[in-house]
Amino acid sequence: MLRRTFLQSTAALACVSAARANSARLPIAMAVEYNMLPAKLSILDRFQLAKDCGFERIECPTTKDPADAESMKAASEKTGLPIHSVMNSDHWKYPFSSADPEVVAKSLEGARVSIRNAHLWGAETVLLVPAVVNAQTTYKQAYERSQPAIRQLIPLAEEVKVTLALEEVWNKFLLSPLEFARYIDEYDSPRVRAYFDVGNVVLYGYPQDWIRTLGKRIVKLHFKDFSFRRDPATKKLTAEWVSLGEGDIDWKAIYDALGDIGYKGTATLELEGGEATYLKEMCRRFNLILSGELKRPV
Repeated sequence: MLRRTFLQSTAALACVSAARANSARLPIAMAVEYNMLPAKLSILDRFQLAKDCGFERIECPTTKDPADAESMKAASEKTGLPIHSVMNSDHWKYPFSSADPEVVAKSLEGARVSIRNAHLWGAETVLLVPAVVNAQTTYKQAYERSQPAIRQLIPLAEEVKVTLALEEVWNKFLLSPLEFARYIDEYDSPRVRAYFDVGNVVLYGYPQDWIRTLGKRIVKLHFKDFSFRRDPATKKLTAEWVSLGEGDIDWKAIYDALGDIGYKGTATLELEGGEATYLKEMCRRFNLILSGELKRPV
């Protein structure tokens, strides 16, 4: 994932103020990934930087150390920046779709830590990767193994009022919006919904189509941009993550689709990290997307 050059002349724009002034803006809160914020800063300073750059919420990773978890809670309260979601950390290393019961048990325990983090922080959701298809796990096996495993988490999610938000990622699984919708529906639980990542489907679909198909199943969103570029000399096609507005995603089509389904919630920026100037510029572009005004070139 590479960060392109970006405009700095309007980086100090107050994103939230501009959002409130624009009546056409979608009713969506702008969040940032905790790991996009400079690691050299303290927990409190990372939260404060996110707030100062114009973000309204933050998504934090699974935090197993109780002291760090309490520090994140304190930082959220002090800065007034809510933690809206937890990104579970063990679902790749220990997939729910593994044939090994011990691996699945580790995955479940990691997810339970994330759910407890969410409860402590007042977060609404925990992001989970539902399964991983690989040389050892067939597509059918991933489907059949992952659902019984994730169902074991529903009672705890119900108890603490946290939603399990399943995300489509580059895991060779849930490769169409129709299948993703069916997979969610089969849980038959309001505590299992979709965390839709706009950038993750552009290799094999159109985000606006996925949004309309998933509809009310979507509980959270990830925003990032993606670019396809062909070398004029070699004709080789390359694909890479880029900053908002510098790729091939049709953000106006996404704006229209989100309006059509009446989505009201949070969208989280998930890009390469950076310093304050870069983060403010990404917030500015984020706001333009939500206002239906992002145009190329940015």
